[in-house]
Amino acid sequence: MKSIVFFGECMLENQSDGNIHFGGDTLNTALYLARTTMSERLMVSYATAVGTDNVSEKLVQYWQQEGINNQYISQFDDKSIGSYSIQTDNNGERTFVYDRLNSAVRYYFQNDHTNFTFALTNKTCDYVYISGISLAILGDADRIKLLNMLTVFKNKGGYIIFDNNYRETLWQNVDPIFTYMQVMQLADLVFLTDEDEYALYGGNTVESILERTDQWQIPEVVIKQGAKPCIIKHKNKISTVESMTISANRIIDTCAAGDAFSAGYLAKRLMDESVIGAARFAHQLAGEVIQHSGAIILKENMCHLMPTAHSS
Repeated sequence: MKSIVFFGECMLENQSDGNIHFGGDTLNTALYLARTTMSERLMVSYATAVGTDNVSEKLVQYWQQEGINNQYISQFDDKSIGSYSIQTDNNGERTFVYDRLNSAVRYYFQNDHTNFTFALTNKTCDYVYISGISLAILGDADRIKLLNMLTVFKNKGGYIIFDNNYRETLWQNVDPIFTYMQVMQLADLVFLTDEDEYALYGGNTVESILERTDQWQIPEVVIKQGAKPCIIKHKNKISTVESMTISANRIIDTCAAGDAFSAGYLAKRLMDESVIGAARFAHQLAGEVIQHSGAIILKENMCHLMPTAHSS
């Protein structure tokens, strides 16, 4: 069995309906990957930190029910998960307001003896997935510690997957480009959202993104362009794969489209399927997700994309 560990932050979404809602780029991808793969072929794990409060406990239980391995989750008695609220203006544009100063995951690597630290330094898993947000939420010392451990993991034959997910507000008083360059030099597969690349480096063409990634000789580059075709560079061959055509009146919520795309792509590529087949499935999964509200859609709305063993 292959194994992949995602590291990142999951946050509570404040809503008035009394139910627990949550979201987080790496968690979204991990969950959709767990749903779309056979558990006996791929173990999906999530590394993060939560509190010991009731909400934290419920989230950990929920992730486990979704088939996510929780052995890399740390708990802090004096911390909890971060939270966010969504404000919508008259034009339907959404603004996110975050409260993550006491988020437990910010202190994850201050414990040198986590299971995830052991997994990285001893390569007890096959793949590690991090994002730009995973890096941005850490303090300087912990970010350096993570990059050093990823270097050890890489040198021992580990496979590193990176999603650029750039959020400018998380990089105050820190140069994000230096950190991004470090992780890009380690990555075996990168997911790059075009708009995030332009915001980070400037430019406005896919060609500029491809030229920049050439310097790191990354084996596999996937450029996500929303509703436009995705661009894949693999073994020095560039492929273009069209997205699904979905009428505007059926598009409900696009907030987790990129996360779902990455999950769909990995679901096929980690099982050694072609980049074209993987991208087509990725578009299909993202296309389904955006037709429903929330980052995590109900299983019943995506049964046709799940293995039979998961859809029963």
